[in-house]
Amino acid sequence: MDRNRYSGSIRVRSCGVLIEEHKVLLIQLHSPVTNELIWIPPGGKVEFGETLEEALKREFKEETGLQVSICELLHVNELIENGVHAIEFYHSVERVSGKLNMGWDPELSENDQLIRDLRYFNKNELKEINLTPDFISRILDADT
Repeated sequence: MDRNRYSGSIRVRSCGVLIEEHKVLLIQLHSPVTNELIWIPPGGKVEFGETLEEALKREFKEETGLQVSICELLHVNELIENGVHAIEFYHSVERVSGKLNMGWDPELSENDQLIRDLRYFNKNELKEINLTPDFISRILDADT
């Protein structure tokens, strides 16, 4: 894994929290920060000239196959760890259309893909996984 791709500058990320039937949609990926498998809401890097909303819609479609509408800002997370500095904006989203399908990162080669899995979790299942950031479990508590 090329950690240098993610270090040396501040990355702005836009992420979406989709809750359906009291379950949250998460992707499993190989973290370039911790070098381990983690579960995280879909989302990714905001490109220059792109709004948070545009980036979130693009990333969600790339990673899940779903088109979403953006609702409210839920959380801002700052990550500074192992040479990586990211500011992450988490919005609640609603499904507009599409079929759930594990996607991929178009900027990475087939052998360097980070995404490994995609699925919904209820609040009890969240206790059993490597979830980041941890505010996600509190959102599901409020949803039930």
